[in-house]
Parts: sequence; C-alpha cells; structure tokens
Amino acid sequence: MTAEIVMPAELKKMDPVFGQFSFDNHEQIVFCNDKDTGLKAIIGIHNTVMGPALGGTRMWNYANEWEALNDVLRLSRGMTYKSAITGLNLGGGKAVIIGDSKLDKTPEMITKFGQFVNSLSGKYITAEDVGTTTEDMDRIHEVTNFVTGISESRGGSGNPSPVTAYGVYMGMKAAAKYQFGSDNLAGKKVLVQGTGHVGETLISYLAKEGAIVFVSDIHQDKMENMVAKYGAKIFMGSDLYSADVDIYAPCALGATINDDTVYRIKAKVIAGAANNQLAVEAVHGQILRERGITYAPDFLINAGGIINVYGEIVKYDKAEAMRRTENIYNTTLEIFNFADQNNLTTQAAAMQIAQNRIDQRKKENTNK
Repeated sequence: MTAEIVMPAELKKMDPVFGQFSFDNHEQIVFCNDKDTGLKAIIGIHNTVMGPALGGTRMWNYANEWEALNDVLRLSRGMTYKSAITGLNLGGGKAVIIGDSKLDKTPEMITKFGQFVNSLSGKYITAEDVGTTTEDMDRIHEVTNFVTGISESRGGSGNPSPVTAYGVYMGMKAAAKYQFGSDNLAGKKVLVQGTGHVGETLISYLAKEGAIVFVSDIHQDKMENMVAKYGAKIFMGSDLYSADVDIYAPCALGATINDDTVYRIKAKVIAGAANNQLAVEAVHGQILRERGITYAPDFLINAGGIINVYGEIVKYDKAEAMRRTENIYNTTLEIFNFADQNNLTTQAAAMQIAQNRIDQRKKENTNK
C-alpha cells in the first residue's frame, strides 16, 4: 500500500517549479540556508553553454519565498541572453538573498553566502546588485575567487553602476535615432523612474546633453537631490505612465510595463536600466510595437555592468569596458532593423539573435 503525500491546499493550487514560465530549462537552482547568520538565499543557474554563469546578488525583502524564487529565475534567465547578445563568453546566473539589506544584512551573512558560492566551484560567479555593495563583494572575495565587482584598490573593476548607466544612455540615444530620426536628446522630455546609482548617472548624462529630465522615486530626498545637482524636475502627476514625455526610462524594479500600464504610456521610446521591464514579453512587447512605441530591450542596453565586471575575468581595463559599452548603440540599431526585416518585436529580435549564438556554441561544443 502506497502512503499518500499530504500537501497544504495552497500548495496544491500552485504550478510546479518546472512548469513555471520563468523556469525556462534552468540547469540548477541552489537553496542556501544558514540558521546562525539568518541567511536565506537562492542561486539560479540558467545556462552555462557560453561559459560560467555570471550575475549579481540581489538582497530584497520579498513578500514570500515563491516571489524570491520567481525573481531569481527571471533574472538569471535574463543574464543568459544579456551576455549572449553582448558577445560575452558567459552563461546566465543570478542570486537573491531574502531580507532587508538595511536591517538584516551582516558581515557574517555575506561571508556565509560567499562560502555557498565557492561550493559551486566556479559554475556561478557573483557580483553586485540591488541591496549589495562593492564592500560586500570584497568580503565575499575573502572566501572565494568566484566573484567580480571587487574594489579597484584590490584589483577589481569597482562599482559597475556608472558603466551600466552609460550603456543605457547609448541605447536610449539609438532608440531616439530610430524613433525621431536623430540621437540628439537636447530638448527631449525624459522621465526617469528610480534615482539609484544607475538612475542618477543616467540623469547626469541627460542633463549634460540638455534633455528636460523628470524624476520619480519613492524617496523624496533622492528626487530633491536630483533637482539640486542636475536641474531635474520632480514628476508631480498622479500617473507617470501617461506622462506627456518623449522617453520613459524605468530604472527601478521590473514589470512596470504590464496589463495595467501598457495602454496608458504616451512616451514614444522606452529605454531604461530595470531588468524584465515587460511583465509578459510576447504580449506587452507586441502591444508596444502595435502602438508605435520603440522599446529598447532592457537586457541589451543595461549590459554595461556585466561588460565592466567581465574585464576582471579576461583582463581588460576600464577604457576597454567603456568602448565595448559604447557599442551598445550600434547593436541596438541592428536589433531594431532586424526586428523590422523579420516582422518581430524588438524583444523577440534580441532574444532570437542571442539564442542563435547560444545554439551555435552548443553545436560547436557537441562536435568537439
């Protein structure tokens, strides 16, 4: 007689992990738990065909563990295509630590996380992300070599945020060239949602070029700082998605383009740093295309950060990282043209080009 496995009713209603869209044939998912330090983390390794899975560690106060799992799956999947479309010999991975980085993070927790990373023997290489810092990467480096984004004083590439912002800026200019006929952003109204490290650097580039910059952030003091430093304007409306602007730049968390917002957007260009901006890639990408809104695929234009830390692995300097990041401009235009030629959304076009590169490498590996 076989014993029945009893599951709580709420779990019976959930789709299995392997059936989730975001699972998308992940190679490995690692759950990290340490009672002494309070560490609860998940490492997602999506694909290592092109090389070791490199991606940052995000610390966030998730509502529940399912939300954290879905986030790490979506993020690690995105890293696979980000590296492939950018021409890097890296796979896709990501990690999340569950908790409030301002209240829960301790040196001991970060060290323990580094030990978990080390146990994967280089299959996953970590880096900085939301809620973690260069100092955290330095601490992780004390227990493993499988980390990037360590301090320049320790031989690393330092904070990747400025390079990420430069890539977004280049992608935005390419999208403006495609949509408006000129990449000159002077006089263009740009709404930047999120004024963290990447958002602020992007704002500085835009202000220097003469764009009219509006900012939105959950922190009033950050917005006021952008006004004081760069002459930005605080967005005062009740609905930023229907704001009368030329360019919308989401630079906070993802999925801001969703069923609730996609038909309200008035901007003709969307180009920002946030990951996974399209809540449902195929659906919302197609709606934007039908509405004549140019979408610069996020995993392409926010790749400056990984280009920067990749230099620690293959040994190129900051100048070369910036040169490679500047080329995001050309790649973005190539993807727009490919999308037009093949009747695809820009997201689908970028994904297809990236997947072609992965498939080619997989074929080469099989034939060795």
